[in-house]
Parts: sequence; C-alpha cells; structure tokens
Amino acid sequence: MKSISKLLVAITLLLSVTTFAQTGGVPLKNAKTETVKIYGNCDMCKATIEKAGNLKKIALVSWNKDSKMATITYNAKKTNQDEILKRIALAGYDSDKFLAPDNAYAKLASCCQYKRAKENIAKAEASKMDTNGHAAHTMPMETKEVNLMTAVFENYFTLKDALVQTDGALAAAKATNLLAAIKAVKMDKLPMDVHTIWMKVMKDLQEDTEHIAETKDAAHQRDHFMSLSKNMYALMKVSKYEQPVYYQFCPMANDGKGANWLSKENTVKNPYYGSQMLSCGKVVETIR
Repeated sequence: MKSISKLLVAITLLLSVTTFAQTGGVPLKNAKTETVKIYGNCDMCKATIEKAGNLKKIALVSWNKDSKMATITYNAKKTNQDEILKRIALAGYDSDKFLAPDNAYAKLASCCQYKRAKENIAKAEASKMDTNGHAAHTMPMETKEVNLMTAVFENYFTLKDALVQTDGALAAAKATNLLAAIKAVKMDKLPMDVHTIWMKVMKDLQEDTEHIAETKDAAHQRDHFMSLSKNMYALMKVSKYEQPVYYQFCPMANDGKGANWLSKENTVKNPYYGSQMLSCGKVVETIR
C-alpha cells in the first residue's frame, strides 16, 4: 500500500510540473484552461495570435491553424479570457467574442487575411435571455465603463484644480485618488476603441500620477502633469463624458515650448503657473 501511495504521489508531482511548464509558469492553483475559436489562416497567424495572447507567468495561448481553436491557460486571479481575446483582436484576429478593429485587420499580410466572422460577433453580442425567453435586464457594459472612466477624469480635474492653487500637498493627495481610480479600471470590460487607447496610455498615466503623488513640490508635479494631460486627452477623445471638456494650451509652459491640459470650464485657469499667470492660455479644442 505504501508503495502504491508513493507512486501516486510521484505521478501527481510529475503531472503538476508538466502542467506548470506548459502554462509558462502560471501558478497551478490559479490555472484555468479554456478553448475558444480564433480566426486565422497560417503559421504566421499562429505566431501573431500566440504572441499577442501570451503574458509571462500569467497567460499562455496555443492556436491550431487547422481547427482554428485556441487553448488558453491563464492565472484566473490576474487575467481572464476576455482580456486575452481583446489583445488578440487588437493584433488583427477575430474570435467568436471580439471583432478586431478594421485597421488592425487591414495591416495583416495578405496570406493572413482570413474570411471575417462578423455574424459570429453579432451572436456573441446579442442580449442574454432569461429562463422565460425574455431579454435579461442588465446594465450595458458601456454604461459601467463610462462610470469607471468618469472616475478617472473627475480625479484628474481635481488634481488640475490643486495645481491651479499651487498646492503641492493637495495635489499629492488628489494624485493618490487618481491613481486608485486608474487601478480600478477593469480593462477586460472596456469597449474596443477605449481599450485600444487604454493599453497604450495606462502605464504612462500610472507612472506620471505616482510621481505627482510622491512629492509636494508643485514644480515637479507640473512637469509630470504635462505628459499626464497629453495621455488623458487621448483617452478623453474616445471616451464618453457627460459634458463638454475644454482642451486648453499655455504657450509659456514647458520652457516656452507650451503645454496643454483638460478642463470642465471654458474659462482658462492655468495649472502650470497658478496665480502668477492664472489666465495665460486659450481653448484649442472642445471635446463633446
């Protein structure tokens, strides 16, 4: 009996090690494996799909060009199927849940431009039905994410107001709130156009906000507020907001090179100079 028990333990350990290696280091206790159809044609598609979906120690994608089926293994505490499929869609490949942006598909090599599956996307996005056959009354995904993005924007505006006051301590506190709002955004729930921009600006938004939160030096905070505002502008352009937002410009900031910021007010209140040159600047764009 002891020999049998030892043999079973050895087999279990071997299987665990093998699974761990196959998942690229995804912790076994959190590993989840699913299969999903992803459209493509060739070995070049396979390489692109797997590279887009893989994340070291978090997610591993294996795609079969003949069946079009992908096996996705991931750490369920750090990511999910939707987030992986959205990254693959941004690389140009449709799945049964997400449609790649047209410009991403257009950039694929001619041998990789598969027959698109818009009819499958329509099915995936159809309203879920309850047990009585009626459409379930659920909050649309877009509404949830507008609220999340609104929290990011609102905290940005309060940070801007603190810099208008040249209050480094207050700006640091507001930046801490903004950082929390940025980290609260669930990337896997974002609409595709917002997700595309979010993936490009998220790290820079977080880095600039952290720098502002870690100091009470208004001059240093303003240096990072310039790039923060540039990336926030890119995000604002694709995200819905309940009121017009004014993109403003000060030609004197940044050593005479100029710098922008976003405001809910049409009236210029300069966050780069505060009371020294409060009204220096102008509105260069209204985002509606």
